[in-house]
Amino acid sequence: MPVRQDDMLTAEGSGTIGAMRSRLEDLIDEQRVALHDSLDGLSEEEARRRLVPSRTTLLGLLTHVTWVERVWYGEAITGKPQRGTPDSSFRLRKSDTVESVRARHREACAASRKAVAALELDAVVTGRGERRLWEIHVHMLRELARHAGHADILREQVLAAR
Repeated sequence: MPVRQDDMLTAEGSGTIGAMRSRLEDLIDEQRVALHDSLDGLSEEEARRRLVPSRTTLLGLLTHVTWVERVWYGEAITGKPQRGTPDSSFRLRKSDTVESVRARHREACAASRKAVAALELDAVVTGRGERRLWEIHVHMLRELARHAGHADILREQVLAAR
């Protein structure tokens, strides 16, 4: 059966496409919250503790996903280039604290929500090559879920060492 134009990703405000977008954005927010909350009740030392050979720490994961938010919702949509690399985004400054990193993460997430608010799910953005918004959402969901899983394991190790 051929696809009709009204079956395409054009009428987001109603029906299946609107529900799909809402669910996708809810899932992204769930992963954002999981990463933010992975630092609950931890000391500054515990949040910075390296338990694997890489630079990955619980606090470093939150700095990384903050950078990822700015790359995929900032740069890809607004065209504003972001400095750094995926690897460098795990590096912590001496001045970083659980609260300061959480605050930057909340700000980045709010900016991401604002950047996509007026766009339709099939809107094409070009800041990091031509992509549709739904592709960025799916990429971000995958990225955030992967790192939320890392955070679960690291947090379990930190708490077990108490």
